[in-house]
Amino acid sequence: MRIKRILANALVLSAAIGLFSISSLAQTPSREDLLKELESKNSELLKELKKIEQQLLLPSDEDREANAEFLAQPDTGLVRLLPREIYDSYEHPERRLGIRGGGSYYSFTRQTHEYGWGTQIGLEQGQLKTSFAGADYGLLANLGDVPLYTLSLDQNAVKMLVLYERAGDEPRARAEYQRFVTGSNLGETPYKTSLPAKVNNTYLMRGIHYGDSDVVVAFRVTRKDTDGSLIIAWKLLNKFSKPELARAQ
Repeated sequence: MRIKRILANALVLSAAIGLFSISSLAQTPSREDLLKELESKNSELLKELKKIEQQLLLPSDEDREANAEFLAQPDTGLVRLLPREIYDSYEHPERRLGIRGGGSYYSFTRQTHEYGWGTQIGLEQGQLKTSFAGADYGLLANLGDVPLYTLSLDQNAVKMLVLYERAGDEPRARAEYQRFVTGSNLGETPYKTSLPAKVNNTYLMRGIHYGDSDVVVAFRVTRKDTDGSLIIAWKLLNKFSKPELARAQ
């Protein structure tokens, strides 16, 4: 009797295992289903990350309200620059953004943070920078605590920057780049390719990007946020014809 009971239990267990195996096989998704699910999840995640990224790049409502009168003028804007060492660094993968350059760059003419053609300003290690690649170069001066709205083409510092003759060939462009890396004056105003970023200071910049743009921009660092990002109010003062570069033979 005991043996019969053991055999009966064994048969029941075997049947249960068989049914479980069949059920498991039936529920196992195909590779095509798994790939579709992966693509769907990644798409949802990318959309969510993109939304957060765009919000991180925007100045706050309070910043816009504080600069509303200035922003009502033509050729003006308000932008946030993120510190590259945090948002475009493999040392902080948890904060690295998907946008090229990590939101630490900006083009005043294209009005985009995406690093690339025509990028005119950048923020890294507390420094504002104007020169990034190739023969392109920039000039940057700190005018101190000067109200941004007072700057115009009539002022001497702006005049000198507008009258500056950009390099027309590659050897001179590279020589001018080196000149302003170490620092050089135009009139009484000293210019460099990078300067410390200081809150409530106004800067004057000329960015020369061959095949793209040549502009004079005044901007002011209005605030530094808790993550080290800067709020910058800017005004386009002059736009030159597209610069072309005669390459060295």
